[in-house]
Amino acid sequence: MSQENVEIVRSICGAWDRGDYSAVWWAHPDIEFVVTDGPSPGAWTGLAGMAEGWRGWLAAWDDFHQQADEYRELDDERVLVFFRFSGRGKTSGLDLAQMHPLGAGLFHLRDGKVTKFVGYLDQERALEAVELRE
Repeated sequence: MSQENVEIVRSICGAWDRGDYSAVWWAHPDIEFVVTDGPSPGAWTGLAGMAEGWRGWLAAWDDFHQQADEYRELDDERVLVFFRFSGRGKTSGLDLAQMHPLGAGLFHLRDGKVTKFVGYLDQERALEAVELRE
């Protein structure tokens, strides 16, 4: 297994934990960016598509914050990260930390680049998707 993949993902998530979503050095030019649930689900392709997906996600929340909690290397190409979320829905006013405090992100990597990212608002849904339901 490649500890290098986990370190790449740690670096990405470290920036995200600080609220910095601007770096794209880690993303394959044809990255598939997927948001499975929440206020703005969808799938986008490429760096411009990923930026559009992130903008849509972040625009749905006031004071959105995520904190990476745990990293699980699933195999040579996939790393699952558990996040703690906080923020308020701009439209609903609902508190994310109360509704879905635990989410996840599944990173698919090849040759040091993320080829696909799948974001889950619900950690249980992510575990089901990778057949690790606890």
